[in-house]
Amino acid sequence: MIDAAGLTLALVISLSLGLMAWLAAAPFVRAHRRRKLREQPFPAAWRRILRRRVPAVQRLPANLQLRLKQDMQVFLAEKPIIGCKGLVVSDDMRVTIAAQACMPLLGLRRGYYPQLKQILLYPGAFVVERAQTGAAGVQMDQRRVLAGESWAQGQILLSWQDVLQGAADPTDGQNVVIHEFAHQLDQVKGFANGAPPLNSTPAHRRWARIMQSEFDALRRRLARGETGLIDAYAATDPAEFFAVCSELFFECPTDLAAQHPALYEQLSRYYRINPLSWQ
Repeated sequence: MIDAAGLTLALVISLSLGLMAWLAAAPFVRAHRRRKLREQPFPAAWRRILRRRVPAVQRLPANLQLRLKQDMQVFLAEKPIIGCKGLVVSDDMRVTIAAQACMPLLGLRRGYYPQLKQILLYPGAFVVERAQTGAAGVQMDQRRVLAGESWAQGQILLSWQDVLQGAADPTDGQNVVIHEFAHQLDQVKGFANGAPPLNSTPAHRRWARIMQSEFDALRRRLARGETGLIDAYAATDPAEFFAVCSELFFECPTDLAAQHPALYEQLSRYYRINPLSWQ
């Protein structure tokens, strides 16, 4: 005969074992589900949207076009896109965003942005308010108008108008989706500092040395009043430097490699892909 305490203990043990089994099996279940999604035929309607909205896809070699479409199917199955300010999200919007968001995953899938829970889509630029501490230590609310923003808490905010503009010209080095999803890759460790996780200590050291050198050089050029390939916004901080340079890496690889070869090499090592070969 089992008393109440013994029954409770047995139930707790059973539930604990069940939870452990579920946690152990979860990665395999997720991998199986993703493989099935990648094996599904890519919808013809989505192909038409890509041709109309995302000309960058046509620049890719055939094998990378296939990989991108496979990754898009996983991305759209896992990442909800929620309309804000009355915006009704259509397949046109979902496919256009997914194609650009999956570009940084072409070389390595990296868990499909594991921290990202949802994407909030606004019709146009949106306003955010944040408390800022002034020089005298006084806190003030600051309003900023943004085209996109990435939060370490698992959200990306995007302006549909700016998403469209970024997709329309794949060679101008300006793409809000690539920019914000580069931030997500950086934020996977819980914060953004321009140093996404790498696979070894020597790789981290090499990254830190080259990226800091390029960041400092950009600030010196701007202080002298000089302009160049890398937008001035990249000088805001190392996190923005990484995101802005990621836009250039995918959209202006020839110019970036010619003018900043060490920087291009680091980005190519990180993304595990060479956009120069797409030319």
